[in-house]
This record gives sequence, structure tokens and C-alpha cells, in this order.
Amino acid sequence: MGIAEYFRFDQYGTDLRTEILAGAATFMTMAYIIVVNPAILQAAGMPYGPAMVATILSAVFGSALMGLYANRPFAVAPYMGTNAFVAYTVVGVLGYSWQTALGAVFLSGVLLFLLTITGGRTILAHAVPKNLKYSFVVGVGLFICFIGLTTSGIVVGGEGGSLLQAGNLTSPVVLLALGGFLLTCLLMVRKVRGAVLIGILATAAAAFLTGIAPLPDAIVSLPPNPAPVLLQLDIIGALSWGMVSVLLTMFTMDLFFTMSGALGIATQAGLTDENGDLPEIEKTFASDSLATIAGALFGTTTAGVFLESGAGTAAGGRTGLVALTVAVLFSLGLFFSPLFAAIPAAATGPALIIVGMLMLSPLSKIDYHDYTELIPAFAVIVMMIFTGNLGVGLCAGFVLFPVFKAFTGRVKEVHPAGWALFILCLLFFVFYPY
Repeated sequence: MGIAEYFRFDQYGTDLRTEILAGAATFMTMAYIIVVNPAILQAAGMPYGPAMVATILSAVFGSALMGLYANRPFAVAPYMGTNAFVAYTVVGVLGYSWQTALGAVFLSGVLLFLLTITGGRTILAHAVPKNLKYSFVVGVGLFICFIGLTTSGIVVGGEGGSLLQAGNLTSPVVLLALGGFLLTCLLMVRKVRGAVLIGILATAAAAFLTGIAPLPDAIVSLPPNPAPVLLQLDIIGALSWGMVSVLLTMFTMDLFFTMSGALGIATQAGLTDENGDLPEIEKTFASDSLATIAGALFGTTTAGVFLESGAGTAAGGRTGLVALTVAVLFSLGLFFSPLFAAIPAAATGPALIIVGMLMLSPLSKIDYHDYTELIPAFAVIVMMIFTGNLGVGLCAGFVLFPVFKAFTGRVKEVHPAGWALFILCLLFFVFYPY
């Protein structure tokens, strides 16, 4: 069986070149995780070098599994957000060891895998109302856009009481990011294939040539020994009563992060069916949960579908070859990490802004005349963006939807599994370590 047949190129209307370029675009937008994740975990007491290797191994395993088994263009890597939760809350505030935190990550992955193989996650995914699915896409898109705006310096933290404000729009870094955004948009208007990747590479080259971003100190380096974090998780310690809230938080965040990310990106890419569901979503969920289990064994935090995968689908990627390409590039990161880490945010930020822009189209599908549909959808979008937490946004929608339907005597419109989501999200809000 050839590559085209295995990944079903004909079914998805794609080809080898498009898929590989899309994978490269996705990787470029998320390569920062190679250095950012271990830097955050270092605050929990984990050694930087071994944590970097664990990060890469987790991304390679998860992305390869997603590509070869689920045949979806979703890259998998340790989540931003859950790494900070482990470092600054579980270890920094609650006082648990990073080994115990990894034990909780492992257990949450096992619970998610069991829920997947029993069909529970698929049932929950199908219980999500259409308007909430649309709101997931928009909320995730705006969240990605916000990441791009802030990492590239176009938007910064406010001063004098304002929450946010425009960055220094005359600074070389911001001008470069704006130039990269304009270049990519012009290429898209002209329907140039690989516009997103070309924009990233051209902007990065301009940054290096002008000295805006420093050249890497080295191109190739040997990976550190992963032994200090490999298989160091403390599962027994994670089974203590005090870790229940931590385990529930990890479980819920991973459950809803992958649900929102996968459905959001799949909808934008046209991979969902007429009901807004992703066919064979259980394979996506299985890949995600197994990546979390493997990541804990390697020595890193919860892994799942990365929102930056939208850069690949925006570049035309539609099959698992995108994810497999990401896995190959991450494996090269074991030896070329100085080179990949040198790509500046001014080059990748514009790509994320464009991905967010492309995910706004479902706004037109939301039912603005039915307030029982509009209010929960609105809550999802605004809470995702303004809390910086996808899980909080999703749970807000899952709590409000059945409440408004029951209050208006339309309880039959709530899927039976929707009440399970309602209860789970209430528990999330009660036990979340604010």
C-alpha cells in the first residue's frame, strides 16, 4: 500500500507535497514547545535538559500515533497551561513533588483511555449541541489569534489600569511581525500554495538577516540524558486523597482541551460531517490519551491536540501525514534543537493570527434568535478568551446550556450525556485550584 492510499489522499483531495508542507507549517508554529515546556517544568524542580528530551519524545510519539492510527492532521505535544498548572500550582502552591504530579498526569491519561475505549468520550462528544460546537471553533480561533498577537508583540499588557494595549508598532520586532502577516495574507490572496509556511520562513530569514533575532549558537547538538526524569513518576503518591482535585482538574482539562481543539480545527478544515461531528473521533481521543500516558513515563506533562495544528490545515493539510511530518521534525529536534529554538515569535505569531482569522466563519452559523442557544455559545467564546483557559470556557457552556433548556421547558433538547457534562463541569468549577 502506497502513501497516497494509506492516508487516503483522494478522499481528502490532497497530495504529498501539500501534506508535507502543511506538517512543516504546523511544526514551525509549535517548535517553541521544545524550549518553553522544559523552562516551565524547571520551575517545578525538573532538570531542563532531560525535560526537553521528554517534551520531544512525547511530541514524536503522540503526533506519530495521531498520524498513523487516527489519520488526522492534528499535532500532539505537551499542552501549554497544564505544564504551568503542574509547575506553579501543584508543586509551587500545593507543595507536591513533580514526581507525584507526573503520577497524576499518568492516572488522568489512563482514565481518559478507559473512557475512550468504552465509548464514553465519543458519546460525550456527540452530546455537544451544534451551536456550542460552532462556539468552540470561534473561541479556539480567537484564542489562537490572541496568542499570535501577544507573542509577536503586537498586543501587550496594559498600563495605567488598562488590561491590554497596542505594542510599540514602530519597533523592529513588531514591524517584522506585521510585515510577515501582510506577506502571508498577500500570498493567500494570490492562492499561493504553502503561503503560511512561506510566510514563516521568509519572516524568520528577514529576522536573522537584519539582526532582529540572533542566529543560533549552534546548528546541531547531542540530546541530554533523559534518565533523571524517565520513569520517575510517583503513581502511589498521586492516589492520595489530597490529589483528587488535581487529578480531576487534569482529567477535565485534557478531556475538553482535546474535544475543543480537535472539533474546532476539524470544522475549519471541513473534516466534520453534517452534524458537526468528527468521524472516528475515538481514534483521535485514543491517540491523545495514550500520548498523555507515554508523556508521563517520558517525564513531561499532559499531551494533546495542539491548537497550532490549525496552521497546517490552513495550509491545506487534511490527513495524518501532516501529523507524521510533525513527528519526524520533532525527532530531528533532538539534534537540531538550537536551530528550531532560534525561530523568533515574530515569524510564527503572524501565522497564528491568520489561523484564528480563518476559524471565525462559524460565527455566521450560530443561532442568534434563540437565547437558550446564543447565551451558552457566547459564554464559551468570551470565557475561553478572557480567562485564557479553554477548559473554563467549555465548562461554562456545558453548565449553562442544560440550565436554560430546563428553565424554558425544553429539557428534551438536552442529550442524556449532556447532563453528565453538566455534572462534570460543575465539579470542575468547584474543585479547580483557583
